Amino acid sequence: MTATLTETFWSNMSKIHVVLLGAGGGTPVPMSPLARKEDGAIWFITSADHATFVAAKAGETADIYLCDSAGHMYGTIKGHLAASQDEDKLDELWSPMAAAWFENGREDDSVRLMKYTPTEAEIWASDGTAKYLYETIKANFSKAKPDIGEYGIIHF
Repeated sequence: MTATLTETFWSNMSKIHVVLLGAGGGTPVPMSPLARKEDGAIWFITSADHATFVAAKAGETADIYLCDSAGHMYGTIKGHLAASQDEDKLDELWSPMAAAWFENGREDDSVRLMKYTPTEAEIWASDGTAKYLYETIKANFSKAKPDIGEYGIIHF
């Protein structure tokens, strides 16, 4: 189950546009994740003065909170946040979405890249709202529990 759930995790993470990132003991804040299975990492583009980047420079542990119906995944991810100096990776990940947050776009002096390396995830992966509704209705008639997807803990 874990290998399949791990594949589901990376596949679904690529569809998620917003997570809550809690780092350095601060309040979790909305951030746009850029999940890359091949890197074993979730990347974030932020500004130099953002609290999450301060935590990343210190190499803090961080948590990601997922609640995304588009990505069909819910749960928490534990891991380590680090500041990255990889300009090639930043260029690869740069997008119009990121540019909207910086006055001078990619050339803005405050643009920073963070690398989040997950160590453990507890997730619920579903097949979507229609399946959830069907399973809930079916369970009410059959008195069986609804089958709404996969659940598990992944260790990276």
